[in-house]
Amino acid sequence: MSRDLVAGIDSSTQSCTVVLRRIEDGGVVAHARAPHPGTTPPRSEQAPEAWWDALLAAFGELMPYQSRIAAISVGGQGHGLVMLDGEGKSLRNAKLWNDTESAPDAHHLRERLPPQEWARRTGSVPAPALTISKLAWTERNFPGLVSHARHVLLPSDYIVFRLTGRAITERGVSSGTGYFNPFANNWDLELAEMAVAGVDWDRILPEVIESSEAAGRAIGGAGLQALGGAVVGAGSGDNMTAALGMGIRAGDIVISLGTSGTLYGLTPVGIKDGSGAINGYADATGAFLPMITTMNSAKVTDTFRRLLRTDVEEFDNLALGTEPGAGGVVLVPYLDGERTPNLPDATGTLTGFRSNVTPGQIARAAVEGVICGLLEGGDLLVSHGLETDGRLIVTGGASRSRAYRQILADLTGKPVWTCDLPEAAAAGAAVQAASALLGRSTASVAEEWRPNYEVVAEPNQDAARKAEDVRANYRLACHRAQ
Repeated sequence: MSRDLVAGIDSSTQSCTVVLRRIEDGGVVAHARAPHPGTTPPRSEQAPEAWWDALLAAFGELMPYQSRIAAISVGGQGHGLVMLDGEGKSLRNAKLWNDTESAPDAHHLRERLPPQEWARRTGSVPAPALTISKLAWTERNFPGLVSHARHVLLPSDYIVFRLTGRAITERGVSSGTGYFNPFANNWDLELAEMAVAGVDWDRILPEVIESSEAAGRAIGGAGLQALGGAVVGAGSGDNMTAALGMGIRAGDIVISLGTSGTLYGLTPVGIKDGSGAINGYADATGAFLPMITTMNSAKVTDTFRRLLRTDVEEFDNLALGTEPGAGGVVLVPYLDGERTPNLPDATGTLTGFRSNVTPGQIARAAVEGVICGLLEGGDLLVSHGLETDGRLIVTGGASRSRAYRQILADLTGKPVWTCDLPEAAAAGAAVQAASALLGRSTASVAEEWRPNYEVVAEPNQDAARKAEDVRANYRLACHRAQ
């Protein structure tokens, strides 16, 4: 049988998902998922080998298709610090994006170089999430360990390394390290040296290749024998591959509601924001994907569903059955600290409680709090020139929630769109795999394989008229909480 499929991998915080698509037309043929170990901030770490085990398990479910796979690529969780020895084994568990133990190290890096200079050189300002802060934390807690590394990689780089034996990366995922210049597309070794001095950074950082370039061919090996010889793409960050999967265009705004929350759009020119609220990431097409990222998104409503002892449907009914503004109840949703704004030690705050508070008010406040936090960041992106005349698109696990969809429409006054591609990050990695296989640009394949879109929520005009009051109450609660 001919190799007529490409595989896209989403190696996220929670799981490994593999999506198979036809090379001919991008149609989804099959998918599988296997879990990753759970984590809890402030220390959030995983063994990189566990990601590989999950990948083997997911591909194991797809065994009948393996011999048909011509190319593979991977979208991985951003920022995670992977350090390998000369034999390819991890020197310690990978510190993940949502680990906040490196907050003092990020602060120290900001003191050594003005935030505006960090933004000018990398598009971002050091925060606990960025890899550079985790490198500094590692050196502070395990002196000399970084210098023993043969490779310093990101999660997607690690999967590509295991598949091919080659240490490479590309601009999209590397733009979240804090020591990569996405405007010049090269490492800023002086910044890496600022995090950990005396390391041969030129030797241990991976080669940067084009996002549409092939990293090599799959070695095969135990559990993946039938994949041997398949082309392996460069990989990227999960938000970057999700953007490929959704085929977003300039003017579209994407809100991803997963463990974390993100709001981003596509620009031809990078944004440099010295406040640190915006990450001026590169994308996987040669453009830029400026982004606001919050640590607390779907996990917030998961927590309140547990406290209210409701399922998803009942929780949505409670939230949607309650008036906008939740009767004055406001949630500042910093349950596990927050990334935007940079408050790693913060906790959640629920205000406006009265003796007649209802479960519906709590449910509504939880959803409004998550969305308002993202929209505050969206306003900042717009102030830097991000175009917003396209669609408002939701993705991620919680995007299927009726409450999130409708309340987002009400708070923005815009229709909310979604696409028929439930695993956007993995499906977008398959776009990148096809690009590497066919020798075409990622942008052209993404455009050809664009999914179908539909409107899933229209703003309720009465609720939309109250949106500014809801957002003003949220801002006031945030000010008091800080």
